[in-house]
Amino acid sequence: MTRRLQITHSTRYRFPQPVAYGLQQLRKTPKTGHGQTIFEWQTQVQGGTRQLIFEDHHHNTVELIGFDRHATEVVITCSGVVLVENANGVVGGHRGAAPLWLYQRASALTRAGAGVRALLRGLGDPGDLAWLHGLMAAIRAQVPYVLGVSDANDSAEMALARGAGVCQDHTHIFLSCAREAGFPARYVSGYLMLDDTTQQTAMHAWAEAHVPGLGWVGFDVSNGICPDDRYVRVATGVDYSDAAPVTGTRIGGGTAETLAVQIQVAQQ
Repeated sequence: MTRRLQITHSTRYRFPQPVAYGLQQLRKTPKTGHGQTIFEWQTQVQGGTRQLIFEDHHHNTVELIGFDRHATEVVITCSGVVLVENANGVVGGHRGAAPLWLYQRASALTRAGAGVRALLRGLGDPGDLAWLHGLMAAIRAQVPYVLGVSDANDSAEMALARGAGVCQDHTHIFLSCAREAGFPARYVSGYLMLDDTTQQTAMHAWAEAHVPGLGWVGFDVSNGICPDDRYVRVATGVDYSDAAPVTGTRIGGGTAETLAVQIQVAQQ
């Protein structure tokens, strides 16, 4: 089955004072390949310019956006149509410049500690795809999904200690556990078509583990499933910092910046 998804992602910044300088890296363009085809995609900028586009070592499309000098409002709108096939979470072989072993290394957000090791002890000896499904279920049971309890800089151990979190926390815990058990694993940010609404305020996140004989396989801990044709893969990395939709720097503009994000994902 192939699904045709229409996506619009709009980010509006307002500044109380004129901006002297601003530069952002955007990772909002869906990946091409692995059962995903970009039918059309565009980025429009008001109050700034699209300066450069390149592919990073994680095979992510990165756009550099410069803010206009003296701007007090910047609006960035990414939109397009993506065709997605349902492969039951199987993404397939490894691609890109980053070596597979890179995704077995711990990062500041995924370093295993006492909480991760305690969780692993309850799962038995790691081995196959079934063990990874069991890991997904165990994390979901131990760390319920609760909005507003976490921060972008929270690690897997912090989320486990808190006992609640969002998709980013679930993904970091899964990555930490999978890597500790010997699986290469990576963070995925993307879009998800919801059943009850087309309006969202944030992108989604899930994990992928590299399984012998299958390649990369996706696991969405927050929803307890492997990604299907409602999921659009955008960026991957060792953790959130590699796949964040927006990173950047700004000089001027004041300290009371306001941010509004609107995301629409619907079947076309």
